[in-house]
Order: sequence, then C-alpha cells, then structure tokens
Amino acid sequence: MPKPGRLAALALGLLLAIPAFAAPQLRIGTLAPKNSLYHRQLMEVGEAWRATQGEGAKYVIYPDGSQGGETDMARRMRIGQLQGALLSVVGLREIEPTISALQSMPLLFRSWDEVDYVREKMRPAMEKKFLDKGFVVLAWGDAGWVRFFSKETAVRPDDFKKMKFFTWAGETEQQEIMKSLGYTPVPLETSDILPSIQTGMINAVPATPYFALATQVYNTAPHMLDINWAPIVGALVVTKKSWDEMPPATQNALREAGAKAGLQMRTRARQEVDEAVTAMKKRGLQVHTPTPEQMQEWQALADKLYPRIRGHMVPAETFDEVFALLKAYRAGKR
Repeated sequence: MPKPGRLAALALGLLLAIPAFAAPQLRIGTLAPKNSLYHRQLMEVGEAWRATQGEGAKYVIYPDGSQGGETDMARRMRIGQLQGALLSVVGLREIEPTISALQSMPLLFRSWDEVDYVREKMRPAMEKKFLDKGFVVLAWGDAGWVRFFSKETAVRPDDFKKMKFFTWAGETEQQEIMKSLGYTPVPLETSDILPSIQTGMINAVPATPYFALATQVYNTAPHMLDINWAPIVGALVVTKKSWDEMPPATQNALREAGAKAGLQMRTRARQEVDEAVTAMKKRGLQVHTPTPEQMQEWQALADKLYPRIRGHMVPAETFDEVFALLKAYRAGKR
C-alpha cells in the first residue's frame, strides 16, 4: 500500500495535470480615442457581454491604435491575439474586399440616406461573406464625411498636386492611382498623422472633422475644404471562433447590444461632424467652400477615378451593384 506521503504527492500531480478553467475573455482593438463616442459604445457592448458571461469574464478595449493600425488588428484577430475590433473600411477590407464599395468611391453618395440605403440593401450578403471568412458583424457605424485639411488654402483638385497627402499604409492601390494622376501620397499609420504634419512630412490630410478635432490636426493644417468626399464607414466584428464559444444567451445579448451601439455611433457621429467644425472654427479653422465651377472640377476628377477604382479598389461586381442601387433609390425619390 502506498504511504500517505506518496498518496499526497500523487494527488497533487493529478491536480496539476488538469488544465485550469480559463475565464471567458473578449479583447477588442480600435483606433478610436479613449473616452470618445466609439470607445463609450464599445464599453456598453462589453457590459452586456459581461452580464451574461458571469463573474471573472474579462473584457478589454485597446483604444488609440495601441494594437497597431487596422491591418495589424485584422491580423491579430486571425491569430487570436484579439477577439474583435472596431474597424473602418481600411481594416474591414483586409477581411472582405467588397466592403470597399461603401467608402472608396468619392463623391458618389450625396447624403447619409443614400449611404444607409445601399448599406442595408447589401448588408445580408456582406455579413454572410464576413461569416464565411470567420468573422461575425455585430454593429455597423460611421464617422462622418471625409474633408481635406491642409496647411495652405486649397479649393481645386490641382491645388493639392503640390502637396504631400496622407494615405493609409495598406491602401497600395489608392496610392498608385494618386501617383498616376499627379498627386503625392505618403503612406502612414493613423498614429503617425499628427507628428508627420507637424514636421512637414505631409501637408494634407483627408479626415473627418471629428478626427481632426480629436487629434488636433487642424492646429497644423488650419484649412478645411468643405466637400463631402466620401463617408467613413465601419463595423464592429468579432471572430467566429470566439462567437462559437459563447452560450446562446450571450450571443443574443451581444447582438442586441451591438445593434444599439451601431445606431448610437451612426446617429451621434453625424451630429458631431457639424459640432466639430463649429468648435474648430472658433479656434482658427478656415473653411473653404468650393464654387459650382470648382465642384465641377471635383466631380470630373471623381468620374476619372471610377474606372480605375472598379475592379481594383472595389470588386467590379460590387461596384456595379452600388451604382444600380443608387440609380434605383434616386429614381424612387424623384
């Protein structure tokens, strides 16, 4: 018969061999600043998730791009370092390219109603494509219209040809298109924008007013071209692996919280565009509104861009679908 000391050692060895219970965890990355509208909505989603997961569940948000750029965050989700991320089209298209149609077609959308209409029409098929790639879409949001912020006054397309433009590091197709048209793109991560414009590495930034205010970019680039170049569209996604590990009650709570957060992000972000411009104007921002003739030049540039975007930045089939949807929407409005 084994001695008591040996029995105790054997029992301890068996306990150590049993894997410890791992508390559920959900780690979410985003470029959104801490305490911003987007960060607050992610916290609301986290509260709903924790409430159904029970004690010990760990929900962590990494704001301010602390997990790298959006391409980095897409990669981190694939290898399990993150379970989810709030991304713009820049990061989402690393997962599913068709999403580019909502953000990469300049001057195509004339209003948020048009953006909403096209997104909702395409949403079921798009979410299925994300699911097939291993991701679940929990919320759709947006961050306002892209405007051009620059160090010097610029109102015509040719005015920007003498400037160095910020572009996202992962958008190589866009950079090639810009070069072919005589522009100078400088690929950077979002976190590099402010120091780069301060040092003169770039002198023009396509950005939403909210972003320009939050990052103080407008202090160095105090001229804004008042043109709705393109909407910034985004989504909160989680990996299918983490989703499948959740009990049904948690999945239902997360879907409900995600839908609520998406509505809040879209509603508030659109209001904050005007609020941000007003706040910056009080602090010295100069807003330049193109004349009708200058707008014709911008539209001519957009028309020139569409054939280069179709099949390159946006899949041809999706590009054609968006044009068809907008045509139908506008015909119905008339």
